Amino acid sequence: MQFKHPEILYFLFLLVIPILVHLFQLRKFKKEYFTNVKLLKELQIQTRKSSKIKKWLLLATRLFLLACLIFAFAQPFFDAKDTTNKGNELIILLDNSFSMQAKGAKGELLKRSIQDLLEELPENQQFSLLTNSEVFWDTDIKSIQKELQNLDYSAMPFQLDYLINQVETKKKNTKKDYVIITDAIQSESKKASTLAENNIVYFIQPEAENKTNISINNVIISQVLDQFYELKITLQAFGERDNEVPLSVFSNKKAIAKTIAKFDNTKSEILITIPKNDFHGNISIEDNSLSYDNEFYLSISKPEKANVIAIGNSDKNKFLSRIFTADEFNFQSTELATLDYNQIENQDAIVLNELEDLPVALGTTLKSFYEKGGNIILIPNAKNTTSLLNTFAKNFGGLNFSQLTIAEKQITKINFSHPLYQTVFEKKVTNFQYPNVKESFGLTGSTNILQYEDNSVFVGSTTNRLGTFYVFSAPINKQNTNFQNAPLIVPTFYNMGQNQGKTGINAYTIGENENLILETILAKDEVVSVQKEGYSFIPMQQILNAKCKLSFGDYPEEAGNFDITKGKESLKKISFNYPRTESDLTQVSTTNFENFTKATNITTVLNDITSERTSNEIWKWFIIATLLFLITELLIQKFVK
Repeated sequence: MQFKHPEILYFLFLLVIPILVHLFQLRKFKKEYFTNVKLLKELQIQTRKSSKIKKWLLLATRLFLLACLIFAFAQPFFDAKDTTNKGNELIILLDNSFSMQAKGAKGELLKRSIQDLLEELPENQQFSLLTNSEVFWDTDIKSIQKELQNLDYSAMPFQLDYLINQVETKKKNTKKDYVIITDAIQSESKKASTLAENNIVYFIQPEAENKTNISINNVIISQVLDQFYELKITLQAFGERDNEVPLSVFSNKKAIAKTIAKFDNTKSEILITIPKNDFHGNISIEDNSLSYDNEFYLSISKPEKANVIAIGNSDKNKFLSRIFTADEFNFQSTELATLDYNQIENQDAIVLNELEDLPVALGTTLKSFYEKGGNIILIPNAKNTTSLLNTFAKNFGGLNFSQLTIAEKQITKINFSHPLYQTVFEKKVTNFQYPNVKESFGLTGSTNILQYEDNSVFVGSTTNRLGTFYVFSAPINKQNTNFQNAPLIVPTFYNMGQNQGKTGINAYTIGENENLILETILAKDEVVSVQKEGYSFIPMQQILNAKCKLSFGDYPEEAGNFDITKGKESLKKISFNYPRTESDLTQVSTTNFENFTKATNITTVLNDITSERTSNEIWKWFIIATLLFLITELLIQKFVK
């Protein structure tokens, strides 16, 4: 036991006062004997004994009363259980990712968590609050009440390590109390295991009652017809799925198609045809769970002709002219000796068709072209040395050629998931006529597209997310292979020659830091912006001669259909969608939080902290004891004779 005012204990010497009074009252009486008073003597002796007991009781009561009163003024207390963390700062990490849209027992998880904070945090409680998208340092609940009530959901997932790094950077060398509020959907953390070693950490997990959800995962153009686009819409069901879900297609906010999506298993693919016009809209479904993944925004612009140059022998280039037809491509065939290097910058794809030499100047020029979003197709010549091929291929990644071997091989395996073939096959094909080659180079370091029966590579690719470098491991002239006669050659070269920005769907995922090459000329201080009604942002941009490279980073903050504009001129339609990482509400992982103290609400946390770190003051018990002894003295005075 300790005292806040130990100096008051000096007043305990006052206890001598009731003792002196008591001693004075206990002075001895002188005995006087009289005759015939025997009965009176006995009565007097009995009265004296009773009087002594009463005085001793009064003395004890007064001593205790005075001592308790002095102790009360000295304010005694017992130390708190936890004194080392008494000065900890309170840090609240609140998950506002899209999975927190799910409904719990009292409504949406995020809205309920915010309401609990508003109701349960004391107005004088200082804390810092971090969410996926917002930060409030050293504040109180009253100061940020409006901001919390208007807090929106974030496309960024709940990244515990990122938030911890923010706190550690801002609050160096301070001990902290963490309160982590998250539903633990898709949670990953490397720092969670060590966080509780130097801090007090509480974990509050709001839980969804309904974990059923349906998401629009992807939309692609599965087929281009004369007057229509055929869209393939992929839906994913999680948890106990509904058998049917209404689906609508909107262009410029007008409904142009409706259907019902049916689920035989967890995935459903819907085919819808829309007019072959500019499309700037969205596909929408209706379900009773998360709403953020019920919309998929996309833009389809009128197809533009892609520019393709084939560099090589004119006779060997003839098969390419039959693939890159004039209605969809601006195709040129040229010898290496007559190549105009100035034209390379304006192309979408360049085919190097069995060149005997690959000059350094050509490699340097094509490297710049590749970095600006161009596609390059390399078909080797049997006369090429591996050192020549490897020196050239180093411009485009970690590809490596090995010695030419003379052995007949069959091309038997197709990578159906590669972007080159995503829209070619309705299902996996295994019974096609296998092409073969007579001699080929070994090839490693690429993404496999077509493979031989021994799993070695016939066609591979590398990409920088803007351009793609396609490479064959063998010459494809008719003397070496019958690949030119195979049905597979048309979709292979057709898709290699296409520029995704000129055909197909312009739909990007927020947060994946994707890039776009825009064909426009910008003045020195001129910028392009990305905007829609009520919202706009300026992306990172790099001028590349007659092109401009746009990098979107983590922007925009909200999904939708956007215009890329230069001043008042609209350059391109583009769409952005939220990542679908939060769609599966069954993927709850609390492994990272097992070392934390689990709590049901913020009130429990604050009460626990207070009880552990507040000293136990007992002065009030001494006041109560003082009153009890005072009452006891009055009772003794009244009832003890």
